Amino acid sequence: MMAGTGKAHLQDQDVLLRVEDLVVEYATGRGKKVHAVSGISFDIARGETLGFVGESGCGKSTTGRAVLQLPAPTSGSVVMNGVDLTTLPKQQMRQARTHIQMIFQDPLSALNPRRRVRDIVREPLSIWRPGDRNSDERVDELLEQVGLDPAVVGGRRPHEFSGGQCQRIGIARALIMEPSLLVCDEPVSALDVSVQAQILNLLEDMKQKHQLSMMFIAHDVAVVKSISDRVAVMYLGKLCEIAPADTITTRAAHPYTKTLLDAVPIADPDVVARRSQTAPAEAPSPIAPPSGCRFRTRCPQAQARCAEEEPVFRKVADRHFVACHYPNVPVPDTSAATENGEGSG
Repeated sequence: MMAGTGKAHLQDQDVLLRVEDLVVEYATGRGKKVHAVSGISFDIARGETLGFVGESGCGKSTTGRAVLQLPAPTSGSVVMNGVDLTTLPKQQMRQARTHIQMIFQDPLSALNPRRRVRDIVREPLSIWRPGDRNSDERVDELLEQVGLDPAVVGGRRPHEFSGGQCQRIGIARALIMEPSLLVCDEPVSALDVSVQAQILNLLEDMKQKHQLSMMFIAHDVAVVKSISDRVAVMYLGKLCEIAPADTITTRAAHPYTKTLLDAVPIADPDVVARRSQTAPAEAPSPIAPPSGCRFRTRCPQAQARCAEEEPVFRKVADRHFVACHYPNVPVPDTSAATENGEGSG
């Protein structure tokens, strides 16, 4: 988070996944390291889709992979169904991953080009449930659910399909083990706009049909809003705002969130002329992030306090939290770091 102490945890819902103080760092040599993710905390409730949005390189995908321990985070905890995944031995972690599946950004490269579609979708069952007599029926059922005819596609290989069809195959493979959580790592960014809508609708249908929770990662604010219940905004390895999807687009509190929204093209030159400018300059290096608020070097509202003090999450409305000293919406005097009005360390 943009904070070292405040956390925007859910207190009134059945939480499936709770991530606490997640840190991911990579050594680069000469004693330096990349601060890819720096102490973020968040929850995903059962049946909820939490969207992650931000510029390329902000740590979204790294966060998603750290949840699956691919690789394991440098520090912090990832608790799913009451079990801290960071403490599990290798074999138990492999078993735990059957309940967390990932959908990748490039659908074609995520599929084995030498294997036929039916074998690709069946492979998780072959590994974890060998001898399952219902595996063929399960494969056919899932292929039909994602909009593919098993009689037509089952014997073909990935290179014979379009990107959208390959992503449907990847979704079927992810669902074969009946997971509780799907980590979707920019699953539509490599697809045409018309196909993006089809895949988003498919994911929403599968969420309802299979009672899934989802962690949805993308750089497109409109895409994230269309599928998410809540949205988490990331910048340079930190979370800066978490709010319901509608609130993010109508009452953004953090200057960086406002910058992302202003960068979305609108087919009206008069409207564009009235919009604020995007953040100046390039983002700082994650090897040497700025002190205090990491967005301060590009923020039009930055003041001396922003360089000296790291902002903590504060509640600005129901289920709406922001880590900013000078947010764009009023902060109640009684605000706290958690949804039940109590601070969280």
